[in-house]
This record gives sequence, C-alpha cells and structure tokens, in this order.
Amino acid sequence: MSIFSKLSFKDQAFKLRENAILDATTSILGSKGYDLMTMDDVANAVGISKPSLYKHFKSKEDLVGEALIRLIDGAIDFLAQLDDELPPFEKLKSLLEWALRVRLEGGMPFLPSTSNHVREMLMRNLKYITRVLKLNGQIEKLVLAAQKTGDLNPELPSDVILFSYYSRTCDPAVEYLQRFSKMDNEAIIQHMLQVALGGLTK
Repeated sequence: MSIFSKLSFKDQAFKLRENAILDATTSILGSKGYDLMTMDDVANAVGISKPSLYKHFKSKEDLVGEALIRLIDGAIDFLAQLDDELPPFEKLKSLLEWALRVRLEGGMPFLPSTSNHVREMLMRNLKYITRVLKLNGQIEKLVLAAQKTGDLNPELPSDVILFSYYSRTCDPAVEYLQRFSKMDNEAIIQHMLQVALGGLTK
C-alpha cells in the first residue's frame, strides 16, 4: 500500500507540492550552487508564493538539508534493492552508475559543496548526519569486501578508495562531457565508470 493512500487529499496535495519543491531545489542547486540559490528562485520555479514555500521549509538551510537527505535515502534504497548475491565490487559499480545517472538527469552529487558554510550547516542537521553515516558504513563495508576479494587494490588504505569513490560522484568531467562532447548520457556513464574503476590504462 502506497504511503499516499493513507493520507487525506489535503495531505497528499501538501506532500506532492513538497516533492515538487525538492525537485526544484535539486535542479537549482545543481545549476547555481548553494550560495547563489535563493528561496525566491525555488518559489518561482514551483510557481508558488514565498510564504507558501515557508509553510513547507522554514529556512534555506532546512530546504537544502532535506533535498540532500532525499538524495542519500535514494542511494540507501538503491543499495537495498540490489541482489544479495551480487559481488561487492559490482554493487559499488552499480551504485556509482546510479549516482552518475542521477547527476546527468539534473540531480546533485553526494558531495554538494566545498563551502565551509554548507559543511557546517549540514553538520548541524542530525537527520542528514544519521543518513550519511548509514550510507558511508554500507559503502565502506563493500570497499573492504572488494579489497578482500582482490577486485580493489588491497594495498591501498580503504579511506583513499572510499573518498576517491565519493569524488567520482561530483567530478566536473561529467558536466563537461554532457555539455561539450557528442556522447549521450549512457556513453558518458560507461566511460566514467571505466575511468573511475578501471583507470586510464588498457
């Protein structure tokens, strides 16, 4: 049974509008970044007044935090749906492919900003921190398991692999290729996976 079927019509409409707000926020963050994004930008994109927007989210920080939480939840849900029999390396590859596809379709990277202000803002968001720790723990286990099987270099510190993996989700090459190359999104994804997980050598 869908969560929406348990809600009143009014609550369903509220939830649908909230999802539209988060979609708009994701798109604007992807194009303008946190510092340049305004609540007016989001309200205009959704076609609602700013007071209506504040009924859903009391501040820009809350709005961005919720958009990032939705992204992390999407990654956690994706991992949960993968076949248990899939080798750890293949799970990591599948998750990275999903993350690249989300970005190419207008979503955000896992590492949304190098801004000190944004980092501090997110560190105050307990809900966000809880989700990030959960996802990080799952990915770290996959990295260690893939090192144990030899699919990832066991001589490298796991943190080097882990954070290199995260950095692939915010590699600016993705946007450059989408904007300036003649490749379609699928080709970009496959080439980025090869570079990220196979390196640049034959």
